Parts: sequence; C-alpha cells; structure tokens
Amino acid sequence: AVKLLMWRLPLGLRLKLVLLLWAWVESSPGPVGDIVVDRYSVPKRCRREVKDGDFVRYHYNATFIDGKQFDSSYQRGTPFFEVVGQGRQLAGVDKGIVGMCINERRKITVPPHLAYGGQGAGDTIPPDTTLVFDLHLLDIFNRADKVQTRVIKSSKNCSRSVMRTDFVRFHFNGSLLDGSTFDSSYERSQTQDSVVGEGWLIKGLEEGLLGMCVGEIRNFIIPPFLAFGEKGYGKEIPPHATLVYDILLEDLHNTKDDITVEIQEVPESCTRKSVTGDYIRYHYNGTFLNGITFDTSYQRNSTYNTYIGLGYVISGMDKGLQGVCVGERRRITIPPHLAYGQQGAGKDIPGSAVVVFDIHVIDFHNPKDSVQVDVTFKPEPCNETSEVNDFVQYHYNCSLLDGTLLFTSSDYSAPQDVVLGADKVIDGLDEGLRGMCVGERRTIIVPPHLGHGERGGDVPGSAVLHFEVELVSIQKGVPEGYLFVWLKDSPAELFQALDMNQDKEVPLEEFSVFIKQQVAEGKGRLKPAQDPEVVIGDMFKNQDRNKDGRITAEELKLKVEEDAEKEDQHDEL
Repeated sequence: AVKLLMWRLPLGLRLKLVLLLWAWVESSPGPVGDIVVDRYSVPKRCRREVKDGDFVRYHYNATFIDGKQFDSSYQRGTPFFEVVGQGRQLAGVDKGIVGMCINERRKITVPPHLAYGGQGAGDTIPPDTTLVFDLHLLDIFNRADKVQTRVIKSSKNCSRSVMRTDFVRFHFNGSLLDGSTFDSSYERSQTQDSVVGEGWLIKGLEEGLLGMCVGEIRNFIIPPFLAFGEKGYGKEIPPHATLVYDILLEDLHNTKDDITVEIQEVPESCTRKSVTGDYIRYHYNGTFLNGITFDTSYQRNSTYNTYIGLGYVISGMDKGLQGVCVGERRRITIPPHLAYGQQGAGKDIPGSAVVVFDIHVIDFHNPKDSVQVDVTFKPEPCNETSEVNDFVQYHYNCSLLDGTLLFTSSDYSAPQDVVLGADKVIDGLDEGLRGMCVGERRTIIVPPHLGHGERGGDVPGSAVLHFEVELVSIQKGVPEGYLFVWLKDSPAELFQALDMNQDKEVPLEEFSVFIKQQVAEGKGRLKPAQDPEVVIGDMFKNQDRNKDGRITAEELKLKVEEDAEKEDQHDEL
C-alpha cells in the first residue's frame, strides 16, 4: 500500500518520503520479531534482568550469517560498555539485550534495518547485511541503584554494631558480577582493617558495613559509582564494574572505647576487693570478639600471677582486675589501644585486635598483708592458751582459697604436732596457732610471704592458703635454750636436794630421779616433744663440767653462776 501510494505522488514528494521512511527505519528499533534471540546459556539463578536505562558491560563476537567474524571485544581485551535503550548501540543489539541475565550467553541475529541498513559500515560491513552478535553479559547496573545488602549469617550475641568512626577488621571475598574473583583476605590470611566513614574504603563498603555485628556475614552488591567507577582498580577490577563482597566482621572498636566489664559470678562472701599493689592469681580464657581462643591458662594448668595497677600487664587488664573478689568470675573486653595496639602480639594476636578475657580469680594478697585469724569456736572456760615454745597437737585442713584441698590431718593416724616458734611449720600457721585453747577452732588465712612463697613447692607458687584448725592438746614449753624450767621456787640448797644419799656427788641416776620428781609434783617442766630421758641426760651433761659422770657442789655452783651471768647479759640486751 505504501509503495502504491508512493507511485501516485509527484517525483519530488516521493524522494522526500523515501528519505523520511529511511530515517524512520534507521532510528526505530522495529518489532521484536525483527531480531532473533537464541538464549543458549542461561544461569540457573537470575537476580536481575537488563532493562532500558541500565548500563551494561559485555563481551561479544560479531559475525556475518556465514560465521565470518568482523569484530570481537575479546580480541581487544576490553568489554563493551554502554547504556541500554538510548540509541547508543545498534538498535538490534539494544533490543536484543533486554531481559538478559548476568553470565547469560545469547546470540542476537540482527536484520539490516536494525543494524547498519542500506549504507553498511565502511569496507567492513556491506549494505543490507544481517549480523550475528554472540554476547556474554558481565555486568549490569543503574544510576538509581543502591548497595544491595543480604544477611547470610546473623550474629548470636550482638551488643554493639558498626557505626561511623569505628575501626573494623573483616575478612572478605571480592568478586565481579560474573563470579570472577578479584581479591580475598582469606588467601592472605590477614583481615582487612579500616576506619568506617572516613573515606578509607569505597563508599559502598562503608555504607554496607554500618550496622554489622561481630560474627555476622553479609553479601554486598555495590554498583560501580559506589565502588571504583569508570577507572576501575589495577588489573583486577575493570572500569564500570559492579562488585560483590562476602564480608565476615571479625572485630570492631572505637578509639574512644574504654574496657567493658561484665561480672558473671560473685561469691556470697567478699570481705575484701583487690586494689592497686595487690598480687593476684587468676585463670583465664583469652578470645577475640568472634569467640576464637588465642590463649588459656587452663591448658597449662597454671594460673597467671601478677601485681595489678603497676604496669606489669596490659593497661586494660590492669584496670579490669581492680575491685575483684576472691572467687569472682568476670569478662573483660579490652580495645586494642588498651591491649596490644596496632602491632599485636606475635603470631597469635593480630594488630588492632579487641581481646576478651574470661577470668576466674583464685586469690590475691598484698605484700603488707598479715595472717588473718577467725575464731569459729572457743570453749569455756579457757584458762590456758598456746604460746611460743609450747608443744601443741592439732587437726587441720589446708586448701586454696578456691576450695581446692591440699592437705589434711585426716590422712594421718594422729594429730599433727609442732613446737611453736621452732620454725618447723610455715610462719603464718605458726602464728595462727598461738593463743589457742584446747578444743578451740579457727580459720587461718596465710599470705604467701608467710606461707610457701613465690616458688611454692608442694603448693602453687604465690598461693594464699586457707587453714581450718582445731587444737587438740598443749604441752607448755620452756624458753629457747632451756631444757628445764622451775614452775615454783627451786630448793634453797639445790645440791643437797640433788644429793639424796649425801655422798657429796650426784650421778646421772640420782639426778634423773630428782628431776622426774620435780616434774611429777608440778614444780618444774622439761622441754616438751622430746624423750625425757634424752632431755635429762643433756641436762646432766651440761652440769657435769669435768665429764666424769658425777656432779659436785663446785660444778653446780660454777654452772649456776655462769647461767646467772648469761641471764644478766640477756636482761641488759
């Protein structure tokens, strides 16, 4: 009908109409049926399809119907980039690419009027030539796009999420929309570390990281204008590339952060809390915010021991151990500027890492501490108490402050015994046993400097000890250096009292009978905790100055005078 109409018009008008129709054909994409689309490779999942107004990046091979190639982006090594639906590419390709998915491959057969028409294209494409374009879609985005965020794994415990000016550490896999990997922190075995909101990262990453929790995994799809734009980045990221990140947030903190302390368990009885200068023993588990353990004292079966508040440990721990009770459990979260800083610590703790310590306080003491005595039972009446040089018998349980039993007299068939002040037990226990009545019960807290010290031995080093004691018996002692003391006035004529048969000399047998008689009558007391015969024998040897087995009045006189001189010297001292 058009042709018929044209022949009826004047020649000049017909020429104008031909030009007008030719221009219409060149500028209009024509019906979909004018192109043939063969979608020979379609991905199973298609998140998005090309539509007018989208920017696309694709590789192509361009051939004639006979298969002869006349152009290829592959040979140039640079994908084609253009906007769809605005006449910036061949009308047939513009039409045929609509609805395409990332990584889809399709052949678009373009008739001449949707390609180069009757004019062709120089010497390469003859007039009225049908063309075939084999496309592989690599990327698609729109100026209206925003960062697409998808949560892959949520954090179980999230007390805080990423905010602007936070410092974050994260692992990532970075890929293009076609799946090509351009970078991975996992391959480097090192997190990506950065401040959020300060321009250290591409805008899309900074936007996507906001609100993330430690342990959370997110997938980001970032359009090029929020990534590396038209310049790309190096050889890995081409211009106009949409980026895909799978992000695992490992850590976050702010330089304004202080430590946080979460008290998990406090014993019912807490008579004292730790202060600066105390020496503390504690067990700990050290982890990162993601829960991964980097150190633990439990595996070594040994507490960590240190002074607090004096700079012996990282400043955050120095602060976090203040005010604890014996037996307390608490969690101390320490930002890196109060922990190991940007350098980290060896291979175990990376730079700028937040560290978390779950601690259990075993005990603490101060070098100025004295023995702590608590009387739990005292019999009435209490007329006689233990003192230095007394021989005492006692039952006891010895444990650490966490209740771990170390020793007990129950393991023996008889009570334990000791001469107080004779340096036979640790100083703290010796002191705690003084001033007790028979039947009295006490708890005695002994700091390590009055116990087994820093090295320990049979007990852990620097351990505070808890004793439960009950006094079973007391044998009153004699002053140091003495074997016998008079409890009442000695006889005025001592030698005559010793010389029972009045033969002017006293053998051991006669001496022994006399001393035993004084003890039996409560007039004198032998040194306790030793065989009386041995003690009396030593006493006799001290009096028998010429070692002839006999004590004479002259020997006794000289000994008495010598002892008196020593007493005078002692009094002067």
